[in-house]
Amino acid sequence: MHSSDTTSATKPKSPYAHTLRLPQTGFPLRADAARREKQFRDRCTDALYEWQLKNNTGPQFILHDGPPYANGDLHIGHFMNKVLKDMINRYQVMQGKRVTYIPGFDGHGLPIEQKALATLKDRDRDSLDPMEIRRLARSFALKAVANQTKGFREYGVMGDWANPYLTLDPEYEASQLEVFKEMVLRGYIYRQNKPVYWSPSSRTALAEAELEYNDEHVSTSVYVKMPLTAESAARLGAQGEVSALVWTTTPWTLPANSAIAVHPRLEYVLAAVTESTAAGLVEGQLLVGKDRLDMIAGMGAAGTAVKVLRVFTGADLAGLAYHSRLRGAECPILLADYVAGDSGTGLVHSAPGHGKEDYELGVANGIDVYSPVDDFGRFSSDAGPALAGKDVLGEGTAAVLGMLSSMGLLFHQHPVTHSYPYDWRTKKPVIQRATPQWFADLADLRDSACDAIKGVAVVPESGRRRLRAFVSGRSEWCISRQRVWGVPIPVLYNARTGEPLLTEASIKHIIDIVRTRGGSDAWWTLPVEELVAPAYRGCGETYVKGTDTMDVWFDSGSSWKILEGRAERSTGAYADVYLEGSDQHRGWFQSSLLTSVAVRGVAPYRTLVTHGFTLDEHGRKMSKSVGNTLVPSQVIEGGRDKKKEPAYGVDLLRLVVGSTDYTHDVSFGPTVFAGCSDTIRKIRGTVRFMLGNLEGFTGAMAVPFEEMQSIDRYALHELYHFKQAARAAFDGFEFFRALQAVNNFTNVVLSAFYFDISKDRLYACGADDPLRRSTQTALYHILINYTTALAPVTCHLAEEAWEFFGPTRRALGKDTWSVFQEPWDQTDAKWDDAALAEDWAALRRVRGLANRAIETARQAKQIGSSLEAELDIYLPLGSRLGRLLSENENDLRQVCITSRARVHDASDARQAPGGYAESDSVAAFGAETAVRVVCRRSPLHKCPRCWNFHAAEGCLCLRCSHVTAALG
Repeated sequence: MHSSDTTSATKPKSPYAHTLRLPQTGFPLRADAARREKQFRDRCTDALYEWQLKNNTGPQFILHDGPPYANGDLHIGHFMNKVLKDMINRYQVMQGKRVTYIPGFDGHGLPIEQKALATLKDRDRDSLDPMEIRRLARSFALKAVANQTKGFREYGVMGDWANPYLTLDPEYEASQLEVFKEMVLRGYIYRQNKPVYWSPSSRTALAEAELEYNDEHVSTSVYVKMPLTAESAARLGAQGEVSALVWTTTPWTLPANSAIAVHPRLEYVLAAVTESTAAGLVEGQLLVGKDRLDMIAGMGAAGTAVKVLRVFTGADLAGLAYHSRLRGAECPILLADYVAGDSGTGLVHSAPGHGKEDYELGVANGIDVYSPVDDFGRFSSDAGPALAGKDVLGEGTAAVLGMLSSMGLLFHQHPVTHSYPYDWRTKKPVIQRATPQWFADLADLRDSACDAIKGVAVVPESGRRRLRAFVSGRSEWCISRQRVWGVPIPVLYNARTGEPLLTEASIKHIIDIVRTRGGSDAWWTLPVEELVAPAYRGCGETYVKGTDTMDVWFDSGSSWKILEGRAERSTGAYADVYLEGSDQHRGWFQSSLLTSVAVRGVAPYRTLVTHGFTLDEHGRKMSKSVGNTLVPSQVIEGGRDKKKEPAYGVDLLRLVVGSTDYTHDVSFGPTVFAGCSDTIRKIRGTVRFMLGNLEGFTGAMAVPFEEMQSIDRYALHELYHFKQAARAAFDGFEFFRALQAVNNFTNVVLSAFYFDISKDRLYACGADDPLRRSTQTALYHILINYTTALAPVTCHLAEEAWEFFGPTRRALGKDTWSVFQEPWDQTDAKWDDAALAEDWAALRRVRGLANRAIETARQAKQIGSSLEAELDIYLPLGSRLGRLLSENENDLRQVCITSRARVHDASDARQAPGGYAESDSVAAFGAETAVRVVCRRSPLHKCPRCWNFHAAEGCLCLRCSHVTAALG
């Protein structure tokens, strides 16, 4: 019987319709997901989380949540991140493990402070005291946490939502300060006045992880003459004035120039330059790198002449002095190996207050750090009245160029487009500026961190190289910020000497206050006398509070500390998995690694998983300016016009995430959603078919594997291999490969093969017929394993299926109210039958040839349905394929969905009656066998009940006669 299945009572078209065992189920083909998913959410999220902690007996599994920033609404990137984590957790629950998943939220830092202040309209924000700012920021962050929590729960994300960790909670702040204390005691923390990345737009220091690079930034490239002192010019054997020619793309740093660096082994020349100008010939002498001389000459006007007077090595120039005119000081020429001979002039302008290499060169040569720039990125009064108050990146640069030109020192200038660091929050350029900051010394720590990475499993493997590169490329970490909304760096300063009080006793006292007296607010509300530890009171010294707060990466990077009381293992990594976006290699992955290695000597994670970014379906990065951003709730609930913007529900978006190789960037959009909608419809149809045909099935009806029909045992063999492929994919965090296995099993094994050839036995055989029971037993096992394979991804759909399958499970003694209470893999190794699979692979190849013959007959209008056909198959009966077919004619009939199939020796082909024939070689059992299939219309008549052509005219076939007789 091969009619389409139905779930509703319709008027019988034949007197035998009521005798057929057609599928019966209330499981709907249409999802109506936006409404129905909510019915199953609680039991597969909150209720399930509590249940698995109490009832699962396997080891603990911890996926540690990287805290999203509590500064706005959720977007599709948040959805992808949390759902990927949820897939992992759900799979582990079904492995019998006790999953600990504590959602986190990052609640401190400048973005929240800025968003909070932006809510003020008429008040002068700069007039607010620190506690007013902190109250505003806390309120904003907590509202964002509540809003984001609501969204994450609507996405079906399972976790301990009643007890998340918030970086703004007093207990968290105290644990973070514990990490800081341990790093102080181990000698990793120090304070120094040195150049850091400084954001004038945010008025705070930044770490490298807070930078993004703008490849379209335009700077002014300048070549500037620095006149040597008369004594130095004489040492070079020069007659008259000589200028060292330097090059920079940051002319605003020239007022801080303190030295010129040359490479000891590069060659330099003293050159006479004659240039023809409107005012006549201009002559001068320049000291410049030999390899850059032609480039320098090309900058002059036509007819410029250059003559080399003398050649020196860089070592010959050490100790020479020059006049730094904008600085108003006499400065030295110093040797430095970092100077390159293939760029600039070969002589490097050095300002120790505005660059890392410059600073190190200055420290090595006893040069003071000088940075005449204030917090707003403007020249301070130290730069002189002509520059004071001017923005260094704007009018300040123009003023510097004007001064150089008026002094006759500007040799050449031109704009240059290059990559330049920007504040990733304000999207505005940063500068390097020396200010007293707190640092974590990574010189030794980074080697230990890189060693720790070796023992971490990384997905994808390329992430290991990326993380190592970021870690090994750092020597320090600026951990101080000039804001008030954050955790204070717990340092008191001696009011008389300025020396910091940073001892174990002092920090411990402050930690106790933070933990017991309302969190870090105490730093701003309590008098300094209470913050001083008892051991330092009454000593005749007074102290003042520091004003720096900690980098938010230190906040979130300390989050592994919260696992100390919750992780059952006390050694090694507390967390089994960290999963975040690829930008976190220089962010949370790195800060977590550094703090954990510093304090515990181990990486905080056993496995590190990285996902890409979200794109629209045209491959463009999502952004508000482009107008291609995507709000998950609009996809889930639909837009105003449901025809244009359907309500797809949560599972469709989860399926998009699960079906894509998330280690690369992932595209979302209407075309993608429509494709996944078709996939979900196919999955629902597959589940519905199995549920409908298992109606009334009980444990007593199950057929032992050894007694099942060959075709049904083969279906279980295919199920076993499908489930093992899916298991390997889930174990390797390759969810898209698991979904590929699901789709292949659905379309190739079930829909196009097994279901099609099983309908006759399911619909037409008697209720207790062993053939039907065998197929139902196979469907029972398939449905369990198919649904559990889907469950980590499409959790609501799987739970809905279990709502209808539950009675069948309970009838078999399985009292489970959720699919997630079931073991994920319920296959049996004995189903893996290679010999049986080889036989059925051969039968399916013959089926392919038979289908060609059937289609030829159909095109000739000799048959309609394949059931109208009968087949004669000719091949050498002595071959292994011949023996298989002759012994399995009934299986062959079923697999070809014809009313009869007969097997003959190839020698009989000449006497074969006419028909529509197809011949080909069939590869089977390691050999090629010639097979001829002849299709003709069956001479028998269609049984009015099962539609097989097995009957005499107007009569039931023998099988249907027996079934209807038994029904009375």
